[in-house]
Amino acid sequence: MNRRLSPGWTLFIFTGLNLFNYLDRYVLSAVLPPLADHFKLNGEQSGRTSTVFMIGYFVTAPIFGYLGDRVSRKWLVAAGIFVWSLGTVLTGFAGSYGALLAYRVLVGVGEASYATIGPGMLSDTFGPARRNNALTIFYVAIPVGAALGYMFGGFMADHYSWRDAFLWSGVPGFALALVLLPFQEPKRGAADSAAGGDAAPAKTGVGEILGFFRNTRYMLVVWGYVAYTFAMGAFAFWGPAFLEQAHGLSTAKAAGFFGAVTVFSGLVGTMAGGFAATAWQKRNPAGYAWVLALSVLPAVPIAFLALWVNDTNLSMAFLALAIFLLFLSTGPVNTLILDACPVNLRSSAMALSIFMIHLFGDMWSPQIVGALKDKWHSLQQAALILPVALLVCGVLWLILAFRDRKTASIQLPR
Repeated sequence: MNRRLSPGWTLFIFTGLNLFNYLDRYVLSAVLPPLADHFKLNGEQSGRTSTVFMIGYFVTAPIFGYLGDRVSRKWLVAAGIFVWSLGTVLTGFAGSYGALLAYRVLVGVGEASYATIGPGMLSDTFGPARRNNALTIFYVAIPVGAALGYMFGGFMADHYSWRDAFLWSGVPGFALALVLLPFQEPKRGAADSAAGGDAAPAKTGVGEILGFFRNTRYMLVVWGYVAYTFAMGAFAFWGPAFLEQAHGLSTAKAAGFFGAVTVFSGLVGTMAGGFAATAWQKRNPAGYAWVLALSVLPAVPIAFLALWVNDTNLSMAFLALAIFLLFLSTGPVNTLILDACPVNLRSSAMALSIFMIHLFGDMWSPQIVGALKDKWHSLQQAALILPVALLVCGVLWLILAFRDRKTASIQLPR
């Protein structure tokens, strides 16, 4: 009864679902000013709406990682889509600040299931030679979905209300939750096994978890990703508000700019970085890591200038260039996370990565920037901590690149 999806259709469906995942997440940033006005929120309270989302997201990710290495994954994905859609719709009905926070936690729980399990299922569909390109296309949904969230949220807030933005962005997910159920899911490790059978059942105990922390390659990727996520999370959350408060743009224009720049720079950057990394990796075993380092390090001074200059056009130009550079690493970083672990622990490796990048990264960064904004009375100054985080990321990934090059040279036959 259950049919097997072709790799192409599998990638198409998973990418489409990921697009709605990020659309629902970024609607909040687009409607933040009118929402904050409605609930009379200060900067720190506004930032906390992102923090509680991340609590729901990263706290439950290990649970879904554990289950994703053991039970039917398509049902976990379906449940995740339904839950995040329900949380998005309920956000539009929030009658108090407490209810708003509770519904954002629910969105985080639903998205944790999909983000943890989806990449592993794609890795079991595409072999090593095609995996990075497939994951690159999958993660193109981040800029496209975020851009649609910015644009849709800004349009709805200006023409209807911020509540309508959540209602109409969440409803499609109730139908999308069913899309994978009629089909067979790929067997674990099938793309890495000549026999195409299921990998040995995962045994994720204390020893296996500690093994991730002893894996230097995995740790360098993930800790760099932590710093990256700290910066990107706050940029994404406060970006439209920054353009409104520092440069006087309207809600619709600020959200529209971030939407247009994110979809163009993010789409082109993600594709260019992913495909360039695949080509580089064929010639150099450290190719993925070099793309990570050489994309983030130049973004540091550019992001600083985007936040520092007072000229609106220059600030917007620097923001666009920084976003483009930062999206170059989207595909390779997730490929490295999955390739640095055993095939039967991919969901657990992705779950631990999600747990760490949000616990130490963007769980706190929007709220920290909001608190600094309240203290210094300037969002422009508060956001200057973000290029510092990018510098930390770039240094860690540069160390990874040199390490991968050294390891590859040692393994070459003499």
